[in-house]
Amino acid sequence: MTNDRTYTIRQLTKEFSVTARTLRFYEDEGLISPSRRGQTRIYAPRDRARITLILRGRRVGFSLAEIREILDLYEIPDGGKSQILHARRKFEERAATLERQKVDIEESLTELRSEEHTSELQSHHD
Repeated sequence: MTNDRTYTIRQLTKEFSVTARTLRFYEDEGLISPSRRGQTRIYAPRDRARITLILRGRRVGFSLAEIREILDLYEIPDGGKSQILHARRKFEERAATLERQKVDIEESLTELRSEEHTSELQSHHD
């Protein structure tokens, strides 16, 4: 059973809260490949699924190259196993990076607050 549903650029921009320019950019980058009916782009369920993954990847900080890597694994005929394993590894790496950044930010904030507090104390003594 195939899903013959198609989507217009307007439907997808509304659904995903992105601009038409963003979707055209993803098309130019080869991440999605809508068909054409004249000048109108027609998006298949596959394009919609790929847009979902692209936007999710962008939200967690993946580059387009990293997203392309994950999407390309969909083409391997192993039922998506390679894609899932690779994506999981990438998400774990990204989570570790974000955790390190979080610690750095917290330490920086602590230092800044400490310096701010020290300067306030010094200004009261002057």
